[in-house]
Amino acid sequence: MTKMSNPMTTDQEPQTLSPTIARERVAESLKKRHRNEGRFLSYGRIAISTALLFLVILFGSILSKGIPGFFQYYVTFDVYLSADELDPYGDASAQSLFDGNARGVLRDGFFELLDVSGRKNKKAAGKILSQGAEQRLRQLVVDNPSLLNTTQTMTVAVDDDIDSFLRGFISRDTPEDDRRINDATIGYIDSLEEMGRISYLVSDYLFFGSASRNPEMAGIKGAFFGSILTLSICLILAFPLGVGTAIYLEEFAPKNRITEFIEVNINNLAAVPSVVFGILGLAVFIGIFGLPRSIPLTGGVVLALMTMPTIIISSRAAIRAVPPSIRDAAYGVGASKVQTVFHHTLPLAMPGMLTGTIIGMAQALGETAPLLMIGMVAFVVDIPGGVTDPATVLPVQIFMWADFAERMFVQKTSAAIIILLSFLLVMNAAAIIIRKKLERRW
Repeated sequence: MTKMSNPMTTDQEPQTLSPTIARERVAESLKKRHRNEGRFLSYGRIAISTALLFLVILFGSILSKGIPGFFQYYVTFDVYLSADELDPYGDASAQSLFDGNARGVLRDGFFELLDVSGRKNKKAAGKILSQGAEQRLRQLVVDNPSLLNTTQTMTVAVDDDIDSFLRGFISRDTPEDDRRINDATIGYIDSLEEMGRISYLVSDYLFFGSASRNPEMAGIKGAFFGSILTLSICLILAFPLGVGTAIYLEEFAPKNRITEFIEVNINNLAAVPSVVFGILGLAVFIGIFGLPRSIPLTGGVVLALMTMPTIIISSRAAIRAVPPSIRDAAYGVGASKVQTVFHHTLPLAMPGMLTGTIIGMAQALGETAPLLMIGMVAFVVDIPGGVTDPATVLPVQIFMWADFAERMFVQKTSAAIIILLSFLLVMNAAAIIIRKKLERRW
């Protein structure tokens, strides 16, 4: 009989690598892994460096153009406040001062300083003064009528063309026919500088002025108050509704298809472009309910709709972050569902809720598109006194200034951007501080 061979003996045993070869392969594998890790880290550093570079370029551009926007040139001279010229009705009322010859009074003092005579020379010298000088003179008399028939030293802004010349944007070497100011005006400017009457000061017009077509008089006061009123309406509506919705969905709502449908749509609304909310506000609140255009009330309602999904999502995340043991302990001592939520869960979740709310409000502060859709791009000179007065907001004011052709608006636009960014940084810093002060660790 022939013996059958054992199949186990025919299988080849695995080859055993020598220790030297194994170490070489492990070392080569480690080197390859370290190279890949180093390459990945390099890509990350390059990406971060590129992002920081563009950020530095962005802020450098804004600061280089914006810091000069906080300053402007002024001229100082003595003016005799003639009561007969300034106050023809003799009652120092706004109407009397408006009908008075404030322009002539200013020019008389200015021409006397420069010893100007002749119609042509007066016209050349008169171009130096800003149109806002007359308003400043009237306001001075309104605030203190006893100054009439006295000589006062006034410091008023120069015209934007003169300001551009003093900043070096208009060269005296350019042929006179190609310049916005003639040689005679430049001669008077040189005389004022020799007398020390030209000064470079912080622009009070930027902070205390309102919308104006004259860049030397334009300011953000009206837009700033409009932003405050609009954000106040947004906060009053969005915060309680957003937090209430989050509490209901997270703690009380049954888990069924209806609540799932609501949750999905809330998440989708958070990603909807802001201009869509503007179209909604235009169609519903203005078209159907008849709310006026360009008022903080309408703008605040539209921004509240845009901000609520962010508040709801962040509030629900804050509620879920509260440990279940807190609820179990409350139930263990006999607290009801409502008591557990409002006495234990809500106070612990409030830091996260406030953080999400402030971030949502900061987003609303920087929005322009929805407010443009509801007409808050209107040219509003007066400071709004309430939520139903015509107003604009800072982002829209910046948008409008950026569209003007005058050179001085470039600096003022960048200065307004710096103010808006500072406002946003303050709001985000407030969110961080509130979270740090109120949060508790378990």
